[in-house]
Amino acid sequence: MTTATPATARRTTAGAPVVEMREVSVRFGATTALLDLSFTVQDEPDIGEFITIIGPSGCGKSTLLNLIAGFVTPSDGEVLARGVRVTGPGRDRGMIFQQYSSFPNLTVLGNVTFGMEINDHELKLTRGERTDRAMELIRQVGLEGHERKYPDQLSGGQQQRVAIARTLALEPPILLMDEPFSALDEPTRLEMQELLVELWYRRQPTIFCVTHSVTEAVYLGDRVFIMTQGPGQIAYCIRDCIPPSPGIPPLVAQERYDFKNAVRVVTEAFRHVLENGMETGRHGPVPG
Repeated sequence: MTTATPATARRTTAGAPVVEMREVSVRFGATTALLDLSFTVQDEPDIGEFITIIGPSGCGKSTLLNLIAGFVTPSDGEVLARGVRVTGPGRDRGMIFQQYSSFPNLTVLGNVTFGMEINDHELKLTRGERTDRAMELIRQVGLEGHERKYPDQLSGGQQQRVAIARTLALEPPILLMDEPFSALDEPTRLEMQELLVELWYRRQPTIFCVTHSVTEAVYLGDRVFIMTQGPGQIAYCIRDCIPPSPGIPPLVAQERYDFKNAVRVVTEAFRHVLENGMETGRHGPVPG
């Protein structure tokens, strides 16, 4: 029987990690959001990890993402992306928010090409190359035929597809997602989960995704972080029991024994955190 193991060790490999946090604490006034948070995500060739993050409300899940994105500065410690200290936002880290974030005055195509245009000095793509890349992503996210529409002509699910395509257009090696599907109805949410896993498997970025759903965390992730009640730390890193999901629709995956077992393991660990809490400083760095 598989059980969850508290986060207590670090695995090391050659090369700078994709993301590393070293004893990071974040304070907002008198409130400590995160305390002595340390983990490593190693850079393994041609493999991008999909890490889902769950935890009690107010435990610092979104703050963790904002640290990696460069929107928040640590009060103590440091955050590194590929060995370089994070001091602000960068093109190597893409962010997809819970709220729909398309530019209302731009078409779908205009939204997807926007980031490439403002980063033209780095990308050095011609207008035709930008359009070709955007149209390929629009096709991949299932919006072919909608490229001339404006955001107010799209459904919620379609608007999140635009956000995903726009972010992937810059080909960031790190993708950050803060409850991206929480505002969608259940059928659309399941459809978007399957799309995201397909795109991740095809492009292999490293993804950090915050969710409140254990089932969604198990379906999307190949590693699940469970955070403690605030001030947030990572109590559990669950990996070995998580079954692969590429090519399997969510409802099909949910009926499989290995999936149900993984949901049970994660749920029991989450329940332990909620009922018993975790002593501050009890757990060390999360495995890479």
